[in-house]
Amino acid sequence: MTEKTRQMLPFISLILAMLLWASSFVALKLAFRGYHPMQVIFGRMFIASLCFVVFIPAFRKIKWRRRDLKYLLIMAICEPCLYFIFEAKALELTSASQAGMITAMLPLLVAILAWSVLKEKITRQTLTGFILAILGACWLSLASETTADAPDPLLGNFCEFLAMVCAAGYTVALKHLSDHYPPLFLTAFQAFLGSVFFFPFLLMPSVGIPGHLETTPFLAVVYLGTFITFGAYACYNFGVSRVPASQAAGFVNLIPVFGVLLGILVLGDRLNTEQWLACGLVFCGVWISSRRKVTVLPRPAIT
Repeated sequence: MTEKTRQMLPFISLILAMLLWASSFVALKLAFRGYHPMQVIFGRMFIASLCFVVFIPAFRKIKWRRRDLKYLLIMAICEPCLYFIFEAKALELTSASQAGMITAMLPLLVAILAWSVLKEKITRQTLTGFILAILGACWLSLASETTADAPDPLLGNFCEFLAMVCAAGYTVALKHLSDHYPPLFLTAFQAFLGSVFFFPFLLMPSVGIPGHLETTPFLAVVYLGTFITFGAYACYNFGVSRVPASQAAGFVNLIPVFGVLLGILVLGDRLNTEQWLACGLVFCGVWISSRRKVTVLPRPAIT
């Protein structure tokens, strides 16, 4: 392997992680075509938990701090618990492309929440970018056309926005915990608690345990639990270990780009002219807010 190739590997790894995370929107849409959203989310959490079982002996060596328990619970309740409830509803009502675009606001939401909770500084530039991104997201939703794959895009996009609020809460809790606990352990904690949280939904008469196997939706669930939760995290972790965290955070903005492209290529999503302009406004807001160097944790690895 040449020196140039070795230097490029971290960036290739980060791009692959963003591509995998963006593909989760498409995978969820495919899985929802065969199974109830709660069945899909539990299946994803359960499969991810199985992937982490081999690491349990290493996790036993971690020294717990009792005062961190509330932060661990806040982290896991925000994501995967509330996050996936909102995202599941969002992808029932809107297209994968539009949901992917809403994720562009995550770094801005983290900055706003860190300012209000952690008392971190926020500039007018960041606030201006946030407002533009919000306006772009609203425009994207209002310009949406109802289709069989997006029966209520306005409500769906709002649910995806609420999911991003939960993701922002998760990142703030994670920021507090990451100095003492390994990232792999924190991700595993989410998967295990998520499995426990979503299992009771299977006992509801309206949900139940799947009594049939549909190939494409089932493979989509397996893909979500392995390639997304485990694979994307591994790629991201490798990339961050080789480049500055602030530089790695910039790659998060590739998620909505990949999300739109994958939605168009795989699911046949279509955006009208107004929606493309709205996407441009969202990206403009994100670009304005991220021009200055600021350390913001990127999209949660559990997704």
